[in-house]
Amino acid sequence: MTASTPAVAVLRLSVLLEAGLPPLTAWRQLGATDPVAARVAEVGGADRLPAAILEATRDAAAASDWACVAAAWRVATDAGAPLAATLARLGEVLVATDDARREVEIALAGPLATSRVVLALPVLGLFGGALLGVDTLGVLATTPPGWFCLVAGGGLLLVARRWTRRLVARAREADPTPGLGCELVAVAVSGGAPASAALDRVAEALAEAGLPRDDTAAPAIAFAQRAGVPVAALLRAEAREARREAQADVRMRIAALGTRLLLPLGLCVLPAFVALGVAPLLLAMIGSTLAAL
Repeated sequence: MTASTPAVAVLRLSVLLEAGLPPLTAWRQLGATDPVAARVAEVGGADRLPAAILEATRDAAAASDWACVAAAWRVATDAGAPLAATLARLGEVLVATDDARREVEIALAGPLATSRVVLALPVLGLFGGALLGVDTLGVLATTPPGWFCLVAGGGLLLVARRWTRRLVARAREADPTPGLGCELVAVAVSGGAPASAALDRVAEALAEAGLPRDDTAAPAIAFAQRAGVPVAALLRAEAREARREAQADVRMRIAALGTRLLLPLGLCVLPAFVALGVAPLLLAMIGSTLAAL
């Protein structure tokens, strides 16, 4: 069996629940084709499914998405909100989150390929002299100047690699659950909970799931109450805006990554190329010239 993504699993669960299956039975039915769901059904009982979701998916791929499922399940059951509708909405949110992650990886493909090629240049330069019939490797292995070039070039390459990885990691950084707090408070309010109780309930559910606290719902609730508009609808609109802003922020960082990668190139990779490729070649040529005199 191949594990479904959390988005696919949640959408299937919503269909099963809409068809009238009890929650634990729905998990068991899904577990026939999904090993993650099978573990949830095995670990959990009807009264402890949120804890079972967390326990069964702690080491699974996309653990943060499964934590969102557990938090949403907890809020919906505590507030008496329709579980099938809650999961259908959450599934749509998780699908959008998956699409955003794929866009990030596609956007990063070019800069990552460029960084790999650039980091390979000093290594290629190391063997360039051998192709020209010059014993650059011997210079690096047997002479004090060669040892210095080897250590300096290797150190610069190591710094460039770590620097590049850090730049890429920063470009990938993003809130794994943008707008989740507003979505969950909307679920609790839809179940009939007062706004203050909904905020407390969502804060507890996020803490239990190990997710970061989200206080963005409180200002939206205050605005909705002043304007006399439906709280749940406004909260869902705020959640969509939070996801849009988070994705735009990631795209801006990726766009800047191409320029930032020039820093390790100019300060580390090019000097490493000189130390490992050019300097040994010059030393070998000077040595052979002096030996011929």
